[in-house]
Amino acid sequence: MIDFIVNPLAGGKNGKKIKRALPLIEKRLKNDGTSYTFHYTEYSKHATEITKNLIASGATKIVVVGGDGTLHEVLNGFSDFDKVALGVIPCGTGNDFANAVKIPEDPIKALEIILKNNPQFTDFMQMPTVRGLNIIGMGLDVDVLRAYEKCKRKTKLTYTLCLIKSLFKFGYSEFDVVADGKTTEHYRSIIAAVSNGHRYGGGIAICPTADPADNKLDFVAMKEIKGLKLIGAFLKLKKGKILTLPQAVHFNMREINIDAGEHYTVQVDGQLYEDIPFDVKIVSDTLRFFR
Repeated sequence: MIDFIVNPLAGGKNGKKIKRALPLIEKRLKNDGTSYTFHYTEYSKHATEITKNLIASGATKIVVVGGDGTLHEVLNGFSDFDKVALGVIPCGTGNDFANAVKIPEDPIKALEIILKNNPQFTDFMQMPTVRGLNIIGMGLDVDVLRAYEKCKRKTKLTYTLCLIKSLFKFGYSEFDVVADGKTTEHYRSIIAAVSNGHRYGGGIAICPTADPADNKLDFVAMKEIKGLKLIGAFLKLKKGKILTLPQAVHFNMREINIDAGEHYTVQVDGQLYEDIPFDVKIVSDTLRFFR
């Protein structure tokens, strides 16, 4: 039995990707003789509620049909990790975590992984109040997301345009970092990113070296960049070469604390949270994920 949690609005307000994918998925499941149920989300964080109820009822395979936001909500409803496996059929706008674990965007190819493969241990990030799968950050990416949320059309191009605008007007954040119990330094940076996956925003590789199966986190900060150097930084970012910049700071750890003062916003897998403790730990050998 496979329980599919479907976000009917994933990939845009009209849910075109979902409408195309579901008949194909259903046909393949019927041909395979696999029992299944579709559960549709109706409001924000509904996927978390559905997940909790399914696991309480004995579900063993939960598959997201949607994007990074729905995957985030499902992870935050997870329990009984030893009994329940997670999968995804990427139908969102960005599908960044699916890309990180090499899940194809073709819905049938993604379904074949779930039907034929055994789930594998996949890292996730644990904060005191929320879990994350892909990237947790503050600074520029939060500003971009706020601008993106106001856009009527939500596409990869729209996100990139919001990034360009934010890059040239956003101020610097100041914060202190403690990694694996050791103080590193005080930062004045446009971004602080803790990465399990390597990209966000539908393909912007903020940390190309991150791997959701390496039992470690990646930290990325970008020290002050001014004037025309911002253009070069943007081009490096688009090419996945941001870490080659002399202003880039990158290192690995298993846990990290970022102290940014009293009031700040953190994005976790593209979802915005106000003033939550920016403490992140890697959790390995726990989540079983079809990949």
